[in-house]
Amino acid sequence: MKLFNTLLVILITGVTLLHSCKKEETNTARLSYNPSEYILDFRGLTPPRIPLDNPLTKQGVQLGRMLFYEKMLSGDGTMSCSSCHSQSTGFSDTNRFSVGILGLPGGRQAMAITNMLWNNNQFFWDGRANLLRNQSIMPIQDSLEMHETLPNVVEKLANSQVYRNQFFLAFGNTAITTEKISLALEQFLNSIVSNNSKFDREERGEYTYTPSEQRGKDLFYTEYNAFFPASSGADCAHCHSGANFENDRYMNNGLDSDADMQDDGRMKVTFSTSDKGKFKVTSLRNIELTPPYMHDGRFTTLEEVVEHYNSGLVYSSTIDPALEATRATGLFLTPQDKIDLVNFLKTLTDRKLVTDTRYASPF
Repeated sequence: MKLFNTLLVILITGVTLLHSCKKEETNTARLSYNPSEYILDFRGLTPPRIPLDNPLTKQGVQLGRMLFYEKMLSGDGTMSCSSCHSQSTGFSDTNRFSVGILGLPGGRQAMAITNMLWNNNQFFWDGRANLLRNQSIMPIQDSLEMHETLPNVVEKLANSQVYRNQFFLAFGNTAITTEKISLALEQFLNSIVSNNSKFDREERGEYTYTPSEQRGKDLFYTEYNAFFPASSGADCAHCHSGANFENDRYMNNGLDSDADMQDDGRMKVTFSTSDKGKFKVTSLRNIELTPPYMHDGRFTTLEEVVEHYNSGLVYSSTIDPALEATRATGLFLTPQDKIDLVNFLKTLTDRKLVTDTRYASPF
């Protein structure tokens, strides 16, 4: 009898395993690998330079979107990329410093991650990641952030039939690797395009600026003139130019003196003293949604930011020469000038971005 029971258990177990295998094979067999192109709407922006070795596909972007919102990527299953890059706040974090799974804060303010295809000078405030695919997996491994290992992430995802299926749809096979994770995340991040603000609609003839917004725009693009204060502008476009409102540079914008500088910035990557205190010039798109401001989040409002450039610049040995030229006199901005300038900056807010279902959690 005992032998019969043992044989029965073995038989049932074998049938169960066979059924599971057949079910999994059926699931995979039903899938059809079709790397169809993901179409970007980049009206108003220059044609993007999509990586030739990682073109955007519908299924690749979908996998990246799943991974972006997947909490299994963190050590304790409580955080995802979206925890520090929330769609509702322009894919940024309104905390001065993001807090990781161990309750420890990071050292810099989380950057907004829209229009990454138009970022052409590395990633992070100091540019330590050469490619977006490199940047996308670094927070996973950071002990102050998601505090997980990539082998553990691969193992967790490999245990999910849903992910095995989606990796097949995105890459043509069910094998899950660190490289594929990074490529999928890069695809999703590259798909996030912001180009439907009041500024964009005005450029398309679909919106008319208010008098204050128009005057703010004029101030934004008018250069500083020490000899004719009445006609001097805010001179913002030297650093925040083009349709994406940035210049692909790293600059010292006069936040601290050499003695008070707590963060070496770009110098940590290049080891050049000429880069001390320099940080990536970020896009001003959706700036209204992404406080606090600067690499250390020291300013909580746009008004504070404007006043910094108007009268708060601090000398250091690597301060940008164009800013140093304005430091002695300030920008001559009146209280109304500042109001108008902030009103123009708010026209760069893309309200559609924060509700666009293409970028929302798929879960």
